[in-house]
Amino acid sequence: MSREREVSFAGGRTVYDNLDKGLFEAVPIFVDSLGNFILLDWQFIYKGTIRDFYPPVGRYPEVGLPGTKQLPFQIYAESLRLASREEARALAQEVGKVLSPDQLAQEIDFAFLALHGAFGEDGSIQGMLEWYGIPYSGTGILGSAIGIDKAQQSSWMQAQGFARPQQQLLAYSDFKRYRNTAWKNYVEELKTHIGFPLVMKNPRQGSSIGVHILKEADPDLLASSLEKSFFRERMQAGQWQGMSKSEHQEYIIRFTDIREGLGFPVWIESEDTAEALYEPWSLYDFLNTQLAQAPADKEIIFRAHDAEDSVLLESFLEGTEFSCIVLKPDGQPPLALPPTEIVKSRTFFDYRSKYLPGTSRKITPIRASTEIIEQIREECCRLFDGLSMEVYARIDGFLTAKGQIILNDPNTTSGMMPSSFFFHQAAEIGLNARDFLTFIIRTSLQNRAQGTMRPTSEALLESLDQKLRLQSEEKAEKTRVGVIMGGYSTERHISMESGRNIYEKLASSSQYLPIPIFLSGSAEAFSLHALPVRYMLKDHADDIRDKLRAYEADEMHPEREALLHKIREEAQEITQKYAGETLLKPLALSMEDLAQRVDLVFIALHGRPGEDGHLQKQLEAWDIPYNGSGIQSSEITINKYITNERLRTHGIRVAEHFLFEAAPWMDAPIAYLDQLEDRITYPLIAKPADEGCSSAVKKIRSREALEAYARICFRDEEAFPPQESQLLGLGADEPFPQKPFFLVEELIESKGAELFMEITGGLLTHWDIDASTGERKRRYEIFEPSQALAQGEILSLEEKFLAGEGQNITPAVYSKDPGINAHIAALVKQELHKVAKLLDVEGYARIDAFVRQYPGKDPEIIVIEINSLPGMTPATCIFHQAALNDYKPYQFIDRILKFALGKKPLQA
Repeated sequence: MSREREVSFAGGRTVYDNLDKGLFEAVPIFVDSLGNFILLDWQFIYKGTIRDFYPPVGRYPEVGLPGTKQLPFQIYAESLRLASREEARALAQEVGKVLSPDQLAQEIDFAFLALHGAFGEDGSIQGMLEWYGIPYSGTGILGSAIGIDKAQQSSWMQAQGFARPQQQLLAYSDFKRYRNTAWKNYVEELKTHIGFPLVMKNPRQGSSIGVHILKEADPDLLASSLEKSFFRERMQAGQWQGMSKSEHQEYIIRFTDIREGLGFPVWIESEDTAEALYEPWSLYDFLNTQLAQAPADKEIIFRAHDAEDSVLLESFLEGTEFSCIVLKPDGQPPLALPPTEIVKSRTFFDYRSKYLPGTSRKITPIRASTEIIEQIREECCRLFDGLSMEVYARIDGFLTAKGQIILNDPNTTSGMMPSSFFFHQAAEIGLNARDFLTFIIRTSLQNRAQGTMRPTSEALLESLDQKLRLQSEEKAEKTRVGVIMGGYSTERHISMESGRNIYEKLASSSQYLPIPIFLSGSAEAFSLHALPVRYMLKDHADDIRDKLRAYEADEMHPEREALLHKIREEAQEITQKYAGETLLKPLALSMEDLAQRVDLVFIALHGRPGEDGHLQKQLEAWDIPYNGSGIQSSEITINKYITNERLRTHGIRVAEHFLFEAAPWMDAPIAYLDQLEDRITYPLIAKPADEGCSSAVKKIRSREALEAYARICFRDEEAFPPQESQLLGLGADEPFPQKPFFLVEELIESKGAELFMEITGGLLTHWDIDASTGERKRRYEIFEPSQALAQGEILSLEEKFLAGEGQNITPAVYSKDPGINAHIAALVKQELHKVAKLLDVEGYARIDAFVRQYPGKDPEIIVIEINSLPGMTPATCIFHQAALNDYKPYQFIDRILKFALGKKPLQA
């Protein structure tokens, strides 16, 4: 029910997918924001966000923002204004079976808690499970209750001699009193006792929600920042009147997001009214009614329904930020894993930095002396014990410039996204996600066996230990799969996320033995390395590349390596029990080595050299089966211009397009631009012709902007030219490849159509055997496409791949009339099938298109992109679509591999 529900949902999916299938049966229990426990229909687990399926689209009111035919964003269940518990239960029954707390024990033996924040980390759920005798993971009631409250923690830590920043707990009642009477005096008091910059945070929120940093003692900025941390917000008439329509929409979208905005329901704080607003469109109407014609100084104050009563203010800590996972094996003292240094690309480690691959770097262990690192580990263990934590915890802190260690955020439930500290540090001692989760469950059972749930926990523990013994004795042959990830394109970080996801899905199975393989180098020459799991989970492709270079040049830091070896020795009993022998050092592989070590390859690369046929040629030369399309098809689909030309030749509607090349533009720039503008008008779309993942896709509104785009694309240096970068609004770390050409396309717009939407559709291929001839025939299975809802002008990297960020409706809803919807859906799938056949796509793929329909006519389907090796991150919508066809992600991946093996001659 907390504001952290999206990262909880994504973490729960990670656990659900990565539990060892030989030991456990995963049962998805979804806790909705209304407090229902739901045995969730498993297909919904693979939605990108909670709002993708809950509330169901059919529950949406027949209303949107004024002037729009499609709702530009989605809502949570709180916006439905359900009047009773019965109505809430009826809603929940649309996605699964509603369970009362006493029914949980009929469905599960053990509860793995992936809940965050209030009701998940505060002892509430732990107490309920204790009441009903259900063993659960992690810390018990006492440690959870202490661990959720930063203010109480801080008082206790100070009393126990832990270093603390200067702090002050500000109640909302005091804030209002100071604001009305002596605000400037209060700001001066803060300057004296805490100083600036300062940090304000909610005492009971996580995932950096509600955290604000104020650099200077600006009274007005301090007041507005504090109000946001209290989950209150002001809007003045002059501010609203000064916004454009698109800015109004952006404001409503941000307001709706429970991580950054207030969310719904929201109360209007006024002496005249206690009115509540439940939906984004109601907020829009209210603001327009109240402020559009009002005096500029008229003000409205909004309060979230879960507004905070206090905010913790503390001095800003200058230094190195770190995070440390602490484990507590049964009967042994706590064991701190090597602490990880966080190198941020933003001011502070916010939600996107934490959960989007490639936006921050994790350096393990922290760059400090062995003595300091050991002190950090000792302090983390002391805090773990002092706060009555059990099994595991994540403890964050700072190492100041003076060498002082300040611990500031113990978490009894760590984020469990694939790239999180939880798995990242476990990998340092040789545990992959499957093995680490098994350790957590077994150790939790041992802890629960010492309390009120002793008989149940002991019986489960004995059963699990017997399965573990049998598993270690089994020598069954597994199919060896080399999962190739990384690369050198702008898509390399997403490739790592895809590759890790494939590895983890296969690792949890009893059929496959995945081997993580990293590809690096350049278009001229690339190299392959088998990776230890601790390298694979570095989160950042460039970090892995640098580690490999240092290892091969014998430039590894000896002191740091010695410390890591010492920690692995301390954890050896855990590693041996749960993982056995593991690869600890990277291993360079030739293609001949690869052919000897694997039975087939899963290419998780995006862009070049994964999708262009180059790697496929080498694999075929060594008779190594691989996933995806063959050489010729890959050579075509990697180039969007060639793809468009081929499709247009065969009657497929595509966007008007123009290949913008460096040489003719530099020879005669004005004539070249005139030639383009004769065919395509502004605004238009410019994008790389052979890259994906939304890298460098820009809406261009003028010739000046197009010339800026060309100069950046054709630049000689890695850095962006400053003037052009400013004109296009590029971020410092935004991916923008250097290329000798790019693609210009017409901007696909609605043009007054009754129906207009962007869709993305996945597919899977199968081998069928002709009963009469015995010949194999390829058959396409076209999935129901998803409707992609972009918050900006272009679907962003975050919206495509970050769990909890993108908004998709799967399947796409073309009409509320079932007959019309089915007719359009059939035509769309028919067109996607035709595209796949024309391009000779194999294995699996994703096709992006726009659908536009005018009254009384069949829809126009405009194809814009084909990905022969689409992203396979946990949040990508191809998994949502596969789920509708009854494939869990592992089953989907298994079908892809079976098709790849089927390309070889059938064995008798």
